[in-house]
Amino acid sequence: MTSFLSDFSLSVSSWQAFERLISRLLVVEGYSYVAVVGQSGDGGADVLATKAGRRWLFQVKKLSTPVGADVVDRTIAAARSYRADIPVIVSKSGFTRGLLDLRASLATEGLRLQLWDHDSLVRRGQRLPRESLRLREPDRYTPRPYQEAAVQSLVNSYLQDRAGSALVVLATGLGKTWVAAEAVRRISQLSQGGRVLILAHTNPLVYQLERAFWPFLSSDKLCAIVNGDERPPWGDLERFDMVVGSRDTFANAVASGVSLPEFRVVVVDECHHLGADTYEAVLDGLNVGGSDGPFLIGLTATPWRPGGGDLDHRFSEPVISIDLIKGLQSGYLSNVDYRMYTDNVDWDALSHLKGSKFSPRAINRTMFLNQWDDAVVHRTQEAWAELGEGARGIVFCGTVAHAETVAARINALGFTNAAPIYSRSSAGVTMSPVDRNSLLLDFADGRIGILCAVDVLNEGVDVPDVNLVVFQRVTHSRRIFVQQLGRGLRLAAGKTKVVVLDFVSDVRRFAAGLELQQGLDQAGPRPGRPVRLDLPSRVTFLRANEEDSDSATFLREWLGDLGAVEDAGEDVSILRYPPKIASAPKGKRVK
Repeated sequence: MTSFLSDFSLSVSSWQAFERLISRLLVVEGYSYVAVVGQSGDGGADVLATKAGRRWLFQVKKLSTPVGADVVDRTIAAARSYRADIPVIVSKSGFTRGLLDLRASLATEGLRLQLWDHDSLVRRGQRLPRESLRLREPDRYTPRPYQEAAVQSLVNSYLQDRAGSALVVLATGLGKTWVAAEAVRRISQLSQGGRVLILAHTNPLVYQLERAFWPFLSSDKLCAIVNGDERPPWGDLERFDMVVGSRDTFANAVASGVSLPEFRVVVVDECHHLGADTYEAVLDGLNVGGSDGPFLIGLTATPWRPGGGDLDHRFSEPVISIDLIKGLQSGYLSNVDYRMYTDNVDWDALSHLKGSKFSPRAINRTMFLNQWDDAVVHRTQEAWAELGEGARGIVFCGTVAHAETVAARINALGFTNAAPIYSRSSAGVTMSPVDRNSLLLDFADGRIGILCAVDVLNEGVDVPDVNLVVFQRVTHSRRIFVQQLGRGLRLAAGKTKVVVLDFVSDVRRFAAGLELQQGLDQAGPRPGRPVRLDLPSRVTFLRANEEDSDSATFLREWLGDLGAVEDAGEDVSILRYPPKIASAPKGKRVK
């Protein structure tokens, strides 16, 4: 069997693709937390992984000449920075005699440096079982009933019309990529091969999708990335079984008249972006919708296009459609104990508003008092104790200074280790890739219990599932809110629920919480059915750590159209004058 680690793949791969080949090898060989971290300022690490409780650090070199001894010092220094147990240098062109001699000398001192060259990589590839991880580890990749139903529907749709299409609508955390990958695996098996193209509109999604499909590919299947940063020669694409590409790169290729290979299946992630001229040009250039064109699979959490309109021009009814509320009610997502705190709301200040219509920005400046970090940290400590062993959390903060303050106060209380993580501070100071990658690795293996995050961890970063999510000083965006909440929604062994503490500082977040509460309460009392079902997921408004139903009632009446308020821009005058302001909830905020 020729594996994905072959003379051909090693020869045509870019340095980025070479790093991902090593990453895919590690995933298939059973390593966990495999992360490609190579970039400017990476401190000498290209790939990090763990196995059997030990950290591995890989320095990956795709040079045309053998790697020399000068790389050893950088690799050992990187291993110290990342606290790695086993450093490895991977070289496509082998190693100089000087490096081999140095490795032997270091071994006598107890430092074991591993060297992987071209031949050893090919041998490792040849030893891999042909079967995909999905088949070799069925317990780990067992589909949930709704996923199996969706996969079967996709396969049946393909068998009924191989030039047709099918739409999958699943909320964050429900595994729409899993469904697509398994369906593609079965379709390829039934069709005895056939090239697959996966399209996304951003580069981070392109790389995520390739990684997500690896466990579903047999070891002889070759993958290629095609985007603005890297790609094989266009003429070589026909030698790859799966191509993951960016919309814009394929649009440019179609416009330039590039001869593209035939694809049996085309998967479009976040397909609510279809309808845009760029995407339509790509699909038309691939003959999607033609009588002998490829089968189209669309994946989205919402079947509505950003500018309005639906996807009827490409799809009929979804083969499956489960939104966030239905996912929670059906037990497909982790039970949510959502606690929305109203302690910092200045109800009296609302009576001084002038005018009849107000923007979220104007309301936020009037409505919310200064935050109360000590109380926030104490509530976090209480939730941590409630969750017990295995607790792991993220606090989403608005600024780096605030993240540092919250982390310091958590550490002072000592109930777990916390650390701030961010990309760039308001003062322009950046957190180095070494520090950020080290924190994520520490979080993955439990050395850090809580990350206090600013402008990271929304998407595109591999972070273990958590069971505590805290929102503090964050401006509301529905898209980011769902991404951040999604960090805690996935089911996991031993996980009973995710606790969400929302210390609100944006009136649109109240609308989001009320909308979630309203959705969950749809199974509640109605005319002719006064008995409320005991649903495991709930949204509770709290003040001074006690239920605050008065605030929830007032806010629901005031905010009216919850969806319109939640989606409103900062300066859109959508909020009407608060009703019955004299009877608005009263109370002192927690000190």
